[in-house]
Amino acid sequence: MSTLEAVMTTQEVANRFNELAQTNQWDQIQDELFANNAVSVEPPGAQGLQSVEGLAAIKEKGKQFAESLEEMHGGYTTAPVVGGRFFSVAMGMDCTMKGMGRMKMDEVAVYEVKDGKIVKEQFFY
Repeated sequence: MSTLEAVMTTQEVANRFNELAQTNQWDQIQDELFANNAVSVEPPGAQGLQSVEGLAAIKEKGKQFAESLEEMHGGYTTAPVVGGRFFSVAMGMDCTMKGMGRMKMDEVAVYEVKDGKIVKEQFFY
């Protein structure tokens, strides 16, 4: 007898992402929903952030961004919109960056899901 593990649909991944994002559980999102070989794509010319490949590199990129924050004043993530194997959310934050002062940032993030895991995140800002 073989055991088949259920693979989440894109909608289920998006719903879980939203549930965790609403309580700022970004590490949990990566641990639970990302594939080990996922890629993270920043827009051309993004200051201080690079596109990376692999979950370990994505986590390191997040750690470096968090270390560049002096203070977080607020933020949001909208409910996901699902289309096929993709979902997107709008995100924003009001923060003070070290050496740069307080700023508001808004972006759209698009996530690609394959075999129940996020295999790509791409940011537009």
